[in-house]
Parts: sequence; C-alpha cells; structure tokens
Amino acid sequence: MRASSLVYPRADVEDMGGNNETSVPQLLIRDLKFEKKSLAKLMFSPDQENHPSKAPVKYGELIVLGYNGSLPNGDRGRRKSRFALFKRPKANGVKPSTVHIACTPQAAKAISNKDQHSISYTLSRAQTVVVEYTHDSNTDMFQIGRSTESPIDFVVTDTVPGSQSNSDTQSVQSTISRFACRIICERNPPFTARIYAAGFDSSKNIFLGEKAAKWKTSDGQMDGLTTNGVLVMHPRNGFTEDSKPGVWREISVCGNVFSLRETRSAQQRGKMVENETNQLQDGSLIDLCGATLLWRTAEGLSRTPTVKHLEALRQEINAARPQCPVGFNTLAFPSMKRKDVVDEKQPWVYLNCGHVHGYHNWGNKEERDGKDRECPMCRSVGPYVPLWLGCEAGFYVDAGPPTHAFSPCGHVCSEKTTAYWSQIPLPHGTHTFHAACPFCAHQLAGEQGYIRLIFQGPLD
Repeated sequence: MRASSLVYPRADVEDMGGNNETSVPQLLIRDLKFEKKSLAKLMFSPDQENHPSKAPVKYGELIVLGYNGSLPNGDRGRRKSRFALFKRPKANGVKPSTVHIACTPQAAKAISNKDQHSISYTLSRAQTVVVEYTHDSNTDMFQIGRSTESPIDFVVTDTVPGSQSNSDTQSVQSTISRFACRIICERNPPFTARIYAAGFDSSKNIFLGEKAAKWKTSDGQMDGLTTNGVLVMHPRNGFTEDSKPGVWREISVCGNVFSLRETRSAQQRGKMVENETNQLQDGSLIDLCGATLLWRTAEGLSRTPTVKHLEALRQEINAARPQCPVGFNTLAFPSMKRKDVVDEKQPWVYLNCGHVHGYHNWGNKEERDGKDRECPMCRSVGPYVPLWLGCEAGFYVDAGPPTHAFSPCGHVCSEKTTAYWSQIPLPHGTHTFHAACPFCAHQLAGEQGYIRLIFQGPLD
C-alpha cells in the first residue's frame, strides 16, 4: 500500500471551527495546498491589528531561541521568551567622553560616582584607563544579561534544549554574563539599532579586569572583549524566504567587529573586520554563550505571520480531518495553549519517511532500546515522535503552510522556515557550532535536519 499526501480541502477562515464534510475529498491526493486568500487578512502585525491612535515607536524585538512562544513556567516580568524595545519617554543613551589614564583622582571619582557611566580597563595593578560616558539625548539604551538587577531590561538565562521547566535551566552552571550586552537605538528614523558587548552595572560601571582581552586603538581610545564574548551573525538577503546564513563575528565593548577567537574565552582577539558594523538588521542572531537571541525589526515583524495566522493554519489542517492510515482515527493538532501535552488525537511521524500516524505501540525495534519503529506504510525504520506546531511566529521566514517538521524534535512549520534554520550553524559550547530547532534548541539530526510530512486524508 502506498501513501501519498493529502490536498487539504479549502476551509473558510470565517468559520474555522466547523467541519465542512462536503468539501473533504474521498480519495488521497498529492501535496498539501492551502487557500491563501482566506488567510491573507490574518497576515498583519499585532500593531496593525490594534490600530492605536498614538502607538509608541517600536524599534524591534529580541526573541530567545529554544522557546516556542513562552518560557516553560510562563513569562514573568523581565524574564520572558521575547522582549520588545520601544522608544523611551525620555532618552537614556550614553556616549563616550573623557578618558582618564592611570590612578588619578578623576579616575577614582568617575568609578565611585553612581550618576556617571564609565568603563574601566585594568591594564595592570598600577594602571587603569577609565572612559567616562555622558548622556546622549539622541539614543535609547537597552541592556541584556543574566543579572536581575535593575539596569538589566531583559533577563536571559541559559537555554537547555527541550527543557520543560525553569528548574532544569537553573541546575546548569551559567556561561551568560550578568551584564552581557547593550543595544543602542537611534530615537529618530530610521531608528538604527547597534549592539555592544558588556552592560553597565548598578553603579553604572563596566569593569574589564586584567585577564580580559583589551587594547588601545589607533586613535588612542581603549576597547576590549568580554570573557565569553558576544557573537553576532547577520543573514544574507535579510530575514526572508531567500535568506542565507551569514558569518559569525564577535562584537567588542566599543562596538567594533572582529573575526572569532580560537576559542570562546581566548585572550587573543580575532582580526578586525573593517567593512562590517555592529548595526543590527532584521534576522540578526546574537549569541551570549548560553542563549541565542533573534533580532526582528518592527518592519520585519509587520511582514511576519501572526499567532492568529498560525492558529488559522492549525484549524485548516484539522478541518481537513487527516487520518491515521492504519487505525483510521482522525488526527488533530492540539490548541497552542496545550503545546507541551500529548493529546490522544496528536499526529505522530516516522522521521525517516515522513508518514504521519496516530499513536500506536507496534513496530518496536529491540536493537536500539525500542526507540526506533518500523513504519507500517513503507517499512522504513527510524524514530517515531509526536508532532508539535511551531507557535513562535517570529521564527518564520514566510507565511507558508506547516508541511515540514524538524528532526528529531517534531516541531512543524513551513518548508522554507525548516530549510533556513537547518543551514544556520548556532554556537554550542566554547568552540563548536551546530544547527538546531529554533522552537526547542534541540540539535538537528539526519541528512537535512527536517522531513516533509505525508498525511493521509479521510476515506469516508
């Protein structure tokens, strides 16, 4: 018996809740097709949806890779899976001004003055260079790090692949800096955002100790790198269905761009890359050595599928009533609120062939601890996992239907989204890289890292 994939019948988004049985085909047909016109009106940003009269200017959003829409125990305060950067009521940006060399009284005063931002570069026990920073009325500053102190706007903890609770993440020795980085946004159009390594602490200071990589620049200024570094990758062709991976670089405390060090915390800096900048673009990835963030611009988000759009796609799949080809029971993706609980109607997939079934107990293969199953449709042997919809809309590069799943985790999204993320080498540990599912951070497996899903339609 040969299975083919179902052409999903047109489901009217105006009444997605009902099952229109007259529109369901009686035979199996190839390739999934979706009625895009009916979904088009759901393709607007949340900002457009609310039509606020005087909405604050949004610079963009940071989304943590590995979380499918929210943290396992829920988003709370400054600790969440995504953080929106809005124009502040009053500018809080800073820019470098006076440089103090050696242990002068002015240097000591700059360090002790809690109203004065400064960066201290310790060259030796006898010599410290202190760079004072003054207020910049043209920029807003946002700080990211592991610390929960008030200067941190977005608290980020280490991402543990597939972790189901925050208790899992806290058992790991963190490699994320307490004050990891800062983003400076221009308050005037085009609202350019730039990233810098390290953030100011509660005393408005950044300290680079003796062991940190630091140096004097050609124009007499100081610069340096943080212990584990802040890495950035800008995709080529923006964050679209034509996106391609860029090259990972390291960003310095002053925002200069360097090639990667030999290992994450090596004291020898990489080579300066003169023709590249620290300016973030839609789809830029920021790695803090323990967590990776995706930067989406406000303009980019306006072209991105909304949660409402993803929900419409989910309901359209379910309205087509896909069936288990063996048990003939109807399958259905659970609601996005139940994204971590396996439902009895949950679709499961054989990752080697892509055939979608309902859950069953047959086909275990003893040679690999019973983890591999034999697909009853094509006899291929491999992992058998439940399918989950990718709920974090910010990770999608297009608005295509959910036809493909990452391997081995089973997160489902559009073909072009799986193809894009399977090409992205994400930093892992101190000197390795591997592709991972953006929804759960599991390292991808198999030749491609993803599989095309083959559904069977109803036979009634």
